[in-house]
Amino acid sequence: MRSAERHLKIREALSSADFVDSATLRAWLKASEATVRRDLESLETQGILRRVHGGAVSVRPHDDLLDFASLHSRFGEEKARIGKAAAALVEDGQTVILDGGSTVAEVARHIAGRRLQVITNSLPIAHVLSESRTCDLTLTGGHLYPRLGVMVGPLCEQMLRSVGADLLIMGTGGVTGTGLSNSNPLVVGSERAMIDVARRVVVVTDPSKFGRQAMVPVAALEEVDVVVSTEGLAPEHRALLDGAGVELIVA
Repeated sequence: MRSAERHLKIREALSSADFVDSATLRAWLKASEATVRRDLESLETQGILRRVHGGAVSVRPHDDLLDFASLHSRFGEEKARIGKAAAALVEDGQTVILDGGSTVAEVARHIAGRRLQVITNSLPIAHVLSESRTCDLTLTGGHLYPRLGVMVGPLCEQMLRSVGADLLIMGTGGVTGTGLSNSNPLVVGSERAMIDVARRVVVVTDPSKFGRQAMVPVAALEEVDVVVSTEGLAPEHRALLDGAGVELIVA
């Protein structure tokens, strides 16, 4: 991998996380410790990041593509259709885990009047369901990551691993043949815990996430039961899901 490509990937990682650690970068970039160190030194000289013990932090404003409010405004019509289609998979009386993210928030809007037990680590989703008289809402607790409005960390993961759920509805940062991935390493632990305790996993995503390999692996495609997307999904990506035994619902 050329240095320009590595630099682009490091900048992508810092657009979605306050800190990236050197060990994760070495694995993701398939580069040596010395190469990653030189890359970080170069980007520090350009004013992109500041090196700290164990990795680097961004010194520029974050790319707003991963801010919840900005995410909510992008692909709004597609997200609304996906949310409605995914909500139709939920049965009354079920226990449902809702991951954070703007597309999952659309699902929450469509199930607000249903009789359900909902577990979430997302404050925006909790706000959507807070006035529902039929949803029994449980928050995970944990450390609040304010840019996305989600709770993460050991306390969040411990709570999630202590429950069981009929259904998980989650977003994703990328979908490839190697599985689901996320650009933000802070949220991966909680997403992994959600997958482990749910009997059925539904991924809601627009077609732009397909073919994209984000920094941190989350799960193999075989762990996913259903993907809800839109008609813009390319034939090769439909074939990818079919080959992994994943049901596709086109919203």
